[in-house]
Amino acid sequence: MRFMSIVKSAEDYRQGPPPQALMEAISRLSEEAIKAGAMVDMGGLLPTAAGFRLRLADGKLTITDGPFSEAKEVIGGYAVFQVSSKEEALEWGKRFMNLHKEHWPEWEGEAEVRQMFDGAGCDPNSQPCMPQR
Repeated sequence: MRFMSIVKSAEDYRQGPPPQALMEAISRLSEEAIKAGAMVDMGGLLPTAAGFRLRLADGKLTITDGPFSEAKEVIGGYAVFQVSSKEEALEWGKRFMNLHKEHWPEWEGEAEVRQMFDGAGCDPNSQPCMPQR
């Protein structure tokens, strides 16, 4: 089972680099997860000023350069895990968030963890592969 962890926080936390101690702790945790075969990929994102949005509405494509001042929370990073259960994904996520609590106590944010679609391993009888309409 693959899960993606999407880390979100207020944009103002992305204006400067995270504490070096946090980055070192995340690096150690990532190395551990890679060696365990649990982490497939990970990365941090630059502030929204370095990006753009593409929006399709009413058949019209609109492109907006960052920063996105209307955004209350933005994605700051992600990780993709290959694990045997939702519980295992939860454990890796808790360890990651606890590093923030320890090394950047004033930081506030969340990690949204979602199972990734995998048509080959999807059993529609036990759990929906795609949202039901």
